[in-house]
Amino acid sequence: MPRADFYLIQSPRFKEEPMRLVCELARKAHAASLPTLILARSAEQAEQLDDMLWDMGEDAYIPHQIAGMDEDEDEADVLIAAPDHDPALRALVINLRDAAVADGFERVLEVVPADDGARGPLRERWKQYQARGLQLNKHDM
Repeated sequence: MPRADFYLIQSPRFKEEPMRLVCELARKAHAASLPTLILARSAEQAEQLDDMLWDMGEDAYIPHQIAGMDEDEDEADVLIAAPDHDPALRALVINLRDAAVADGFERVLEVVPADDGARGPLRERWKQYQARGLQLNKHDM
C-alpha cells in the first residue's frame, strides 16, 4: 500500500534552513538505495537543492541531478524536477509543490513548514491522500 509521510519542521536548525531537511531525507533515501524524485516548487529551488546536495560533507556523496539537464538522468539516484519538467515518478517522491502527487509512487514525503499559515494546504493534502487510501504518518523534525 502506498504511503505518505508528513515531516513537520519544528527544530531551529530546520526552521532556519528548511531545504536542509529535504537534503537529509534525500541522504537517507540514498543510503537505503531508494531511487528518489524531488518535485521542486521552482527552478530556483531546484538549483538550491542541487547546490546543497553537493555540500553534504565529505562522507556523504549523493549522486543527483536536475531533470532536463542531461540524457542519463535515469541513472541519477536523486532526480530534482523543476515545475517545467515532469519525469516519471519514482518509488520515493519528496514533494515540495502545492498539489498532492498523483498515483505511481510507493512513498511520498511532504515537508510541512513551521509557519502555521503554510500548514493549511498541507492539512488539505493529508485529507486527499487519506481519501485515496494511503497509509499516513507524521514525523516531528
